[in-house]
Formats: sequence, structure tokens, C-alpha cells
Amino acid sequence: MCTPDSLVPTAELGIHGIIEFGNRTMTGVVGIVALVVLLLVLHAAGGRRSLVPALVFAVGGVVGAIGAYLGFTAMGFSGAVPLSVVLLLAAVAGAVHSLVITRVRRDLVTLAWIVLVGVMAQAVVGGSAVLTGLNPFIVGFHYASSLLLVCVTAAFLVRMNATSGPRELTVPRGYAILVHVGSLVLAATIAFGVLTTANGPHSGDEYVIRTGFDATILAHVHSWPGYAMSGIALAIVVLAWLRGLPTRGWSVTFLAVLIVQVLVGVWQANASLPPLLVGVHMVLAALSAAAYVALVLRMKRPISGSPSTPR
Repeated sequence: MCTPDSLVPTAELGIHGIIEFGNRTMTGVVGIVALVVLLLVLHAAGGRRSLVPALVFAVGGVVGAIGAYLGFTAMGFSGAVPLSVVLLLAAVAGAVHSLVITRVRRDLVTLAWIVLVGVMAQAVVGGSAVLTGLNPFIVGFHYASSLLLVCVTAAFLVRMNATSGPRELTVPRGYAILVHVGSLVLAATIAFGVLTTANGPHSGDEYVIRTGFDATILAHVHSWPGYAMSGIALAIVVLAWLRGLPTRGWSVTFLAVLIVQVLVGVWQANASLPPLLVGVHMVLAALSAAAYVALVLRMKRPISGSPSTPR
């Protein structure tokens, strides 16, 4: 409900109401897509043996969620959070059972379940953010969790056409260490970026309680690992091309996205943080993280001669 009397945004809510309604609507759309992908993966991996139990858990979860919603509503409480929690518990139970009985392409099955469970968990977190008056820490966690789901989805797409089975490094160990160090630096950059945004002018209205940190100082702290990441990314690209490593393509892709990300970050900081640029900056953060996941996964290949699981 957008208001106690309307399922859709009203004129009084303005653009923010439309954004919130779109966010909630897309949660359902993404959840349905994630469910369809999961069912297709389960069917491909284990046929009816894997698919039917998942459908049973799904139907049971929906029935239980509706019951929880009606029950809490009848008692005068909001039924949205109980509904989401029951669906989430059903999904977790289904995931555990599915992974126990699945023997083929467990990597894809695991990733598909993580996305579905993650989307449902995000609904619970989003509801909690609203109930806590948009607590900046919960809102920040909400965004960071979404970014992690983007990374998991990227991993799924990379592994989807890859041969399963044991894998080995295709790059020098020193290069792999450099890439993994870059992962930590990128994570730190994003974490400080979330804290910075949470204390900026676009993290809610004037009644939202901030985290208490100085956004100006955080902006500088956020930039330090960002610049360090730029240097690491450049080194990763140069080494990949000098040695003809299989990470060449994704290293260039990541560097290109990162350069745009840095430019947008500097631009928004010097332009008094226009809302559109802040949004673009956050989207680019997700894209850069996804590209880096693909880069990391390209450092390994199936071991020659090892038994592989059919796709």
C-alpha cells in the first residue's frame, strides 16, 4: 500500500512515491524472474527429481505466507513483513533440500538459489528500513545486499556456459594475489561510498536520522581506495596484455567502467551532488563490481583430464 487507501502512488506523494512504487513492483518482477531461472536450472540439473520438491516448497510457502498475512492483518498488525518472512523461510528450506539431492551443476543451482533467497530477503530488509524510519545503516545494507546479488548473478552468467568440475589457475600466482587484493580495495571503496551517500543530501528527508559521520570527510576517505583501485586496475590490465592472460577482456571492461565511475564521482562532488549523477554513480558501482567478479572467475579453468559434470 502506498497510502492506507491506495495501492498506487497518489499526486501528493510526487516523484518519490513513483520511485518507491516502482521499486516495490520491480522486486516482484525480479523475484519472478529469479524463480523461473531457478526452476529451469533445477529441471536441467535433476529433472523432476529436483523440480517437484522445489515446487512443493514454493506452493507451501505461498499458502503459508497468505495465512500469515491474513492472520496478522486480522489482529490489526501489518501483514507485509510476516508474509515476506514466511516466503523467505520456505525458500531457505527449499534451497537446503535442493542442494542435498542435487548432484549435477550444483554451482549453478547454488547461485540460482542465492539470488532467489536474496531477493526475498531484500523484501524483508526493505520493509524493515521503512518500519525504522529509513535508518541509514539499514538502507545502506539494503543497497550493499542488492550489489552482492548483482555480483552473484554475474557469477551465474559466467559459469552458465563453463564446464563444471575442479578448476585450476590460468594466471601466475602473483597476478592472482594482485587481483584478490583489488577485490578488498574495491569492497572498501564501495563500503565507504555507501556510508558517504547515507550521510549525503539524498539519503532521505530532513527527518531521517543520519549516522553521525561527516559526509565531507567521508567523501575524501571514499576517494582514497577509489584512486588505489584505479592504479591496481591499470596494473591488472597491463600485466594481462603483456602476458596474454585470459583476463584481458574483462580487465579492460572493468577499467573502463571504473574510469567512468571515477569521473562521475569527481563531477558530482564538484557539482553539489545532483541527484541524477548520484544515482548514476551508484549504478556504476554495481556494474564495476559485476565486471570484477567476471574478471576473478576468468582466472581459472577446468583441470585438463578431470571428470566433469555434464552441463
